[in-house]
Amino acid sequence: MAGDEEYYSYTPSLAGAVIAAIVYFFLTSAHVFRLYKTRTWFCIPFILGGLFEVVGYSARARSNADPDVMAPFLMQAILILLAPILFAASVYMFLGRIILATGCASYSLIRPTWLTRIFVGGDIFCFFVQLIGAAMLSSATTKSKLDLANTIVLVGLSAQIVIFGGFMVVGLVFHLRMRKNDPKAALDWNWERYMMSLYAVSVIITLRNLFRVIEYALGDDGYLLSNEWPVYVFDFIPMSIVMAVCVMWYVGKLDFASNGRGDVEMMIDRTEERTPRAAHRTSRRASRQYST
Repeated sequence: MAGDEEYYSYTPSLAGAVIAAIVYFFLTSAHVFRLYKTRTWFCIPFILGGLFEVVGYSARARSNADPDVMAPFLMQAILILLAPILFAASVYMFLGRIILATGCASYSLIRPTWLTRIFVGGDIFCFFVQLIGAAMLSSATTKSKLDLANTIVLVGLSAQIVIFGGFMVVGLVFHLRMRKNDPKAALDWNWERYMMSLYAVSVIITLRNLFRVIEYALGDDGYLLSNEWPVYVFDFIPMSIVMAVCVMWYVGKLDFASNGRGDVEMMIDRTEERTPRAAHRTSRRASRQYST
């Protein structure tokens, strides 16, 4: 940091921070409402990440009046840095649910249960690495300690980019295998719409992480940390888009996420493999649902 009482190279914009906090408040509220209605529990990290953003930008707004006070500076720096990691956790879990809902888990490079464990585990690792680095930045009193803290944050961000790259490879391979080997499933269930939104969100988060890598690599004296507008253009706007897109991910049970009766037929077919009686119960339950 530049000095004991100097945490910004500029005075944070009050209007910008307030607008960001309000936008995230409404987006987070939408996620809370959708979670309440659908009980799609794997989306809880979206809500936690949204709260991180709301509190982070609120602290940034507080820094407008007192830019030399450490507490709000650290709060906004840490929470805004870490929020996308929570978004990523839900992204990883959603792919596993899409794969299971298609009934074609054999097309995945990694078993869906292990997919979630591997990528969410990597996400947790990145979370704590970046948290440690951000915490060290707050107590860095020499250039060597500051450089070490920046390096740790860079390791966490770079690891997250690598993990996201591997994740997207798994998703693309599954997608291509589905298109090639099971065109009936592609017609019966609109899983591709969710895959496309998953790719879009993954690319946006990756680009945001690249921005943060460059920002920390340039250091405190670099252009990105010396100016405020990049934070809003390359972090606030992309993460707002991610939260807006992911509102539609609150699908409850994906077996009933289609626009027609294809999913019900698929579910009945799978049930018939167990017992005729179970298939009959499933058929009646599905018929009642689609008749209402």
